Amino acid sequence: MTPTQGELELPEHVQFVTAVSRVDVLSQRLLRSPCIESGRCRLVAHFNASSAAQAFNSTLDAMDAAAGSVWLVWVHQDVFLPGDWDKNFLRALQVARRQIPQLAVAGVYGIARGPAPGLRAGHVLDRGTLLREPAALPCEVDSLDELLFAVRAGTQLKLDPALGFDFYATDLVLQAQARGFAAAAVDAYCEHWSDTPNGASIPAALAQRILASGRAFEAKWSHRFPLETSWLALHAAGDVERFVDSLQKGAP
Repeated sequence: MTPTQGELELPEHVQFVTAVSRVDVLSQRLLRSPCIESGRCRLVAHFNASSAAQAFNSTLDAMDAAAGSVWLVWVHQDVFLPGDWDKNFLRALQVARRQIPQLAVAGVYGIARGPAPGLRAGHVLDRGTLLREPAALPCEVDSLDELLFAVRAGTQLKLDPALGFDFYATDLVLQAQARGFAAAAVDAYCEHWSDTPNGASIPAALAQRILASGRAFEAKWSHRFPLETSWLALHAAGDVERFVDSLQKGAP
């Protein structure tokens, strides 16, 4: 049966993938999401992954490459997906795909495209604070937060292992744009319960991880600067190091 005029052939389902560093957090948050706890949606959990790319790409490779109507959702272990989140996400994708036909990447929080730099787009609960940003959703973006995003299967888009566990969602958006695709933030409310300090000092190990990923990202995408992510503005090489240094001040 073909779609009638004004309709789209919707994704048949979504599949989830995550990297696990703490089983207790996974059990308290993501596994309690009704669409996962009920068994309605499949979750592939990777333990001891060396990068987000290792977990995501291997899961994507195992899917049917021709299944362009299926979306693989990367989600952090500390995210809770309320109610019928999967159904709400599919409805949000339907709206987004009508407005943005080349949509290949979709997330829940990001930085909007357009003349107003730094305009935020998204609707999430982040560490107990409700973020309902001014940009109308769906909103085409130049950057997405890593907490949750999805890739349409069959696009050949993958995560870059050189970026470890940082900057990989924005890298994915830029990859998509370079190939003629688009990325968007859609209205699919979820809860993010990260224990990473928000704007405070960070441990040395985390600082070194961000710095290594940031240098790789700067080397790859400096020709696209200025760029802004949900937590850092990039104007020139060395901005990641300067930002990390500022966060480490006062760290034990």
